[in-house]
Amino acid sequence: MDHVIQVPSQLSSHIRALRKARGLSQADLGDRMGLSQARIARIEGDPLSISVEQLLRVLSALGVRMTLEPRPTTPAALALRPQSAQGTATPDTTRAKREPDRDENGW
Repeated sequence: MDHVIQVPSQLSSHIRALRKARGLSQADLGDRMGLSQARIARIEGDPLSISVEQLLRVLSALGVRMTLEPRPTTPAALALRPQSAQGTATPDTTRAKREPDRDENGW
């Protein structure tokens, strides 16, 4: 099953859900990774507190991988996006120097 993650809180809830779906406690996941239960709790509570390398280790310990895909840009594909994502602004392509697309959280 694919999980679309657009904000840190979604990452937090997906990590927690993946752990629970595998029947693991925070302590169990910590044991697999050589981390304390408290550190796993912090990762789940604040996924911005870890590096990308650590995130990949957590995902690997949970038996999943991260895949990056381009966002749909055609009108038909945009119509299929969740209602919460349809209100996002379209990047201004007329600028000479294009800034990276970011949401209100800096992602």
